[in-house]
Amino acid sequence: MRANRFLPLLFLLGLLSSFSAKAQLEMRGLEIGPWAGASFYLGDLNTDFRFDRPNLAGGFAARYNFNHRLAARVSFNYGKIEAYDSDSSNPFEQNRNLSFQSAIFDGTAQFEFNFLPYFHGHKEYFFTPYAFAGISVFNYNPKTETDDGELVELRGLGTEGQLRGEEYLVLSSALAYGIGLKWDLSYELSMDLHVGVRNASTDYLDDVSTVYPDASDLLRSRGPLAAELYDRSLLLDGEGNRIDREGEQRGDDTMNDRYIFVGLGFNYYFGDVRCPDYGNKRSRRRRR
Repeated sequence: MRANRFLPLLFLLGLLSSFSAKAQLEMRGLEIGPWAGASFYLGDLNTDFRFDRPNLAGGFAARYNFNHRLAARVSFNYGKIEAYDSDSSNPFEQNRNLSFQSAIFDGTAQFEFNFLPYFHGHKEYFFTPYAFAGISVFNYNPKTETDDGELVELRGLGTEGQLRGEEYLVLSSALAYGIGLKWDLSYELSMDLHVGVRNASTDYLDDVSTVYPDASDLLRSRGPLAAELYDRSLLLDGEGNRIDREGEQRGDDTMNDRYIFVGLGFNYYFGDVRCPDYGNKRSRRRRR
């Protein structure tokens, strides 16, 4: 059976398997709590999917459960991302010798689907793997260290020849998606482990995207610091000067950058697990 036929069948079987549980219980309500974990970056300065520079990340989230299968979650998140060409095994990237770091302030709204029936406090349906997808809006500001160890912002230097006033925006959006696992500690308390990917709508998380600009134009318009940092390559001419690379590839603008959050969260549940309504009788809250 082809995969594109198997996946809808698996989804249908999952829904059918939950009917018996849904006939007995209904769950809806709000849960809130913090999460903590790590953040990672993938892009022009990390093309070989290295995960060797994790940084501390965390946030706060609110999830509303519509029923035992569907939920919506809003979260406010922070993480730091960084990458160094010196870590790469690619000779081109090693010689390019660029680096960056940036704080990420992220707000995400997503929908979640539970693969198993999930009811807070239930003895049997107390955990489930889940998948999610949504939209993120985030702020970033790439920086790098000079040879003197000073941390400077890269956007204002126009390192790829951007004209003044035409620099990339530091507020951007992303497609958010990922997988996770939820489980109960008690009726009110639960935990979840998630891996969330953000496909950014910008290729400048790392300040690298297209080609090297004209060095003399950059020096004249942006100053000596921009001329120092736009090209830090290791290959020099015979007199110890960097080779003129105007128009040569600096990054790859065919694919935008990504960042990843991996986190463990604690949640407090304010909602109800109810028996279904029969006739005009109101259901009552049940705890197990």
